[in-house]
Amino acid sequence: MTYNRHSGILLHPTSLPGRFGSGDLGPAAYHFIDWLVAGGQTLWQILPLGGIGPGNSPYMSPSAFAGNELLIDLERLRDYGWLTDADLAPDPLFRNDRINYPAVRPFRMSRLRLAAERFFADPRQDARKAFLAFCQQECDWLEDYALFMALDGRLSPYGKVWQDLPGELVQRRTKALREAAKSLADECNFWRFCQWCFDEQWMALKRYANEHGVRIVGDMPIFVSAHSADVWAHQRLFDLDAGGHPRVIAGVPPDYFSSTGQRWGNPLYRWDEHAKDNYAWWSERMRRALKLTDIVRIDHFRGFESYWEIPATAPTAIDGRWLPGPGQALFAQIRKTLGIKHAKDGSDVRIIAEDLGIITPEVTALRRAVGLPGMRILQFAFDGHSDNLYLPHNFDPHTVVYTGTHDNDTTQGWWGSLREQERHYVRRYLGVKGDSIHWDLIHAASASVAAISIIPMQDVLGLDSSARMNLPGINDGAWEWRFSWEQVAPWHAERLAELGRLHGRTPRRRIDEHAVSAH
Repeated sequence: MTYNRHSGILLHPTSLPGRFGSGDLGPAAYHFIDWLVAGGQTLWQILPLGGIGPGNSPYMSPSAFAGNELLIDLERLRDYGWLTDADLAPDPLFRNDRINYPAVRPFRMSRLRLAAERFFADPRQDARKAFLAFCQQECDWLEDYALFMALDGRLSPYGKVWQDLPGELVQRRTKALREAAKSLADECNFWRFCQWCFDEQWMALKRYANEHGVRIVGDMPIFVSAHSADVWAHQRLFDLDAGGHPRVIAGVPPDYFSSTGQRWGNPLYRWDEHAKDNYAWWSERMRRALKLTDIVRIDHFRGFESYWEIPATAPTAIDGRWLPGPGQALFAQIRKTLGIKHAKDGSDVRIIAEDLGIITPEVTALRRAVGLPGMRILQFAFDGHSDNLYLPHNFDPHTVVYTGTHDNDTTQGWWGSLREQERHYVRRYLGVKGDSIHWDLIHAASASVAAISIIPMQDVLGLDSSARMNLPGINDGAWEWRFSWEQVAPWHAERLAELGRLHGRTPRRRIDEHAVSAH
């Protein structure tokens, strides 16, 4: 078999530099693509693009379809005349190395409201036509999202959720929905405006990436937030009680990250109801994801084979049970609906399976049956056993290798946490001194047979644990890391490009009909 070999960088747009306290879709994002091209990289992997939820997590978004309003480039709105320079004076509480969400969120959202007011008062018709066309095209999810967010504006100041709405709105009675949409028309228009701005800016950035030979790798959480437009609008598809509250919730049993497991809190699916609809909601979700990105990494793939059901009243994830997932039927229907070909040889990867955690032979069999590449994490490899699946000599070429993920420590932080005997094993296996362990692992990933190698930006820069993106199980302080261009030297891209040339990952031809040479 012939495998197309690629390499890329894992970096969420919020971690980009920028004037307004967090990364966005502005000039720094375009510059980052230019840097990827200079480094011979053909992939940019991101985290979920949706709005953030509790703990600022992008995995607890209020919508599986909407984009994160905090990513909108405010300077672009100024260029359209909807904001002024005075509106964009940065808050002195902004930091270059971390996102101060209590300062960033009100700053950005208040500017978006100003821009929306001026947009709707703007007599120019071209922008209005584009806005209305977007609303019509995306109405299947946008209308529910806009009304949900408008209603949430009344609930969130009091710590309430959609299940606390009046009964006729919880049950989505037609008359109640119509009256709410009418009374909240301006607020609904604000959220539609934000989604239009996000969509316009993101698709422009994606086009720029594709035209320069870079494809975007997105991230789709298997589960959605209980407090989301999706659960509110499609209650039949989720395991809820009569009041709309989850009866059981998602998570995983005790594992590498936690001795008590992970209690995520997401509602679980009623897969029988999804099957009755030929998995229509899932197909539309994947359609939207593959519009916004070129490749989709599905988080917690093992949940499609079997998932961990936790009683909603349980304080931890220990007291749960495994139940069967939808298996091949879901993926067969998605492929049929969207026309995605079954590419077992890795020639046209559109979906990546995050197959980490407790992986049984049945999970592996499902992944292979549906033709998806799995993931290998080098930080998990060095337990002293030569049959460890995460060691490069055990890789299947139809694989995506990482030094670590957003849930791992940085490689420098991981190295510092190892005992000396564990470090000795790493040195022996890799044949290195370990003086630059992050580059040792980057080299090992690049040289491996894995078709795709993806490296967190923190590891390219050799950063310690303070740059960790997430620590599973904590509620505060995650998802805040940012880098600055002062940390990036020319040799970083040069070294990545050299590894790509040495290991056959630097493209010699166009990677698709839109791309150009990365040289």
